[in-house]
Amino acid sequence: MLRRKLALALLLVLPTAALSLRAQSIVGQWQGTLQSPHPLRVVLNVWRDTTGSLQAYDVSIDQSPDHIPVTTISMTHEELDFSIAMIQGSYHGKISADGNRIDGTWTQGSPMPLNFERATEATSWLTKSKTRLVAVAPGMSLEVIDWGGSGPPIVFLAGLGNTAHIFDNFAPKFLPNYHVYGITRRGFGVSSSPVPSGSNYSADQLGDDVLKVMDVLGINKPVIIGHSIAGEELSSIGNRFPDKVAGLVYLDAGYAYALWSPDSGDSRLDAEDLQKDLSAFLSAPPGSDDKEIVAKSLAALAQLQKDFVDQQKEMETLPPPPANQPKPPFAAAGAAIIMGQQKYTSIPVPFLAIFASPHNRGPMPNFTDAQKAALVASDKKTTSAQIAAFQALKSAKVVILPNASHYVFLSNEPEVEKDIKDFLATVDAAGR
Repeated sequence: MLRRKLALALLLVLPTAALSLRAQSIVGQWQGTLQSPHPLRVVLNVWRDTTGSLQAYDVSIDQSPDHIPVTTISMTHEELDFSIAMIQGSYHGKISADGNRIDGTWTQGSPMPLNFERATEATSWLTKSKTRLVAVAPGMSLEVIDWGGSGPPIVFLAGLGNTAHIFDNFAPKFLPNYHVYGITRRGFGVSSSPVPSGSNYSADQLGDDVLKVMDVLGINKPVIIGHSIAGEELSSIGNRFPDKVAGLVYLDAGYAYALWSPDSGDSRLDAEDLQKDLSAFLSAPPGSDDKEIVAKSLAALAQLQKDFVDQQKEMETLPPPPANQPKPPFAAAGAAIIMGQQKYTSIPVPFLAIFASPHNRGPMPNFTDAQKAALVASDKKTTSAQIAAFQALKSAKVVILPNASHYVFLSNEPEVEKDIKDFLATVDAAGR
């Protein structure tokens, strides 16, 4: 689904025509419609960074509210040229004499006309919000969206591959009773992208980034709402700094990276545990009492064996991946986040966990009926184990949405909105 969106999205970037157009600034918001194969509205936002260089992002709003960052650019007088390697596209356009229009052609396999007009606050197609970059470390800044509001704070965190703008249409539903923010994690969108390593993208590091934004902006005891992989940031913060949050909301985010369950397990996390136990055994001096180490190693080995058996059964039911499948643009950061997952076994703060079970995966044309049935059964087994693990915790509030998509806040928007508002009312009644 995400690859489809990215394949159709356009990354557009515009430089300042400082030597022409009578110094007319190109900074601001532009919008136009790509006419082929179906009309798609495109929004382009341009700004200058702290060095004075132009930056921009693109939003294909008929597909997703996600903001996609710019790549390369060149500008000669009124002529604009740029290319986007990640989707193998290029653009050539000419800025009008009054600086309020850009006429050009987008080429991605075949040329398509794409003209932009400067947007105003009244004509903007985007949800009203303020966006800024917040420094969380030297040379490291995160995109923070402020949708407004004046009540208790809410912070939204996106899933893997998305930016906080995925909530542009959902977050404003909590206005004006709450002050609503969104944070785009490192490695995505216009946030900084450090070297992709497990340490740079560990769950606790990502959690620390959120805490730093809260500290800089004075966000006190928010309810943090996270989708998908953001569940690890929720659990990291909730376990280490429970006094800093009023509650957590897991939007189909309650999987092994958020709460480890021995029933479902996780082959990577459990392999890391076994590796640690074996290292302890091998490094123990001769004559040591190895009973505890051996017992831990046997338990970890049994868990990992169970994980591998389950994983092997699932792999046998699935078709092979397509040959030469292109990697998504967030592949490096995404892999680093997977490598940086940590094991959490508790959530010592009030929480709401919303699960899609079973997931609605769409038509799945490359799967046989047997493969579809096996995938649904495997999905149900894993999700049920995680639901049970959450329900066993103190202060648990778990909601199950049958046949919802992984993006539960999009596929089941009314129910999710109500569930979150009910949870927020409980948190507010308890006092922040």
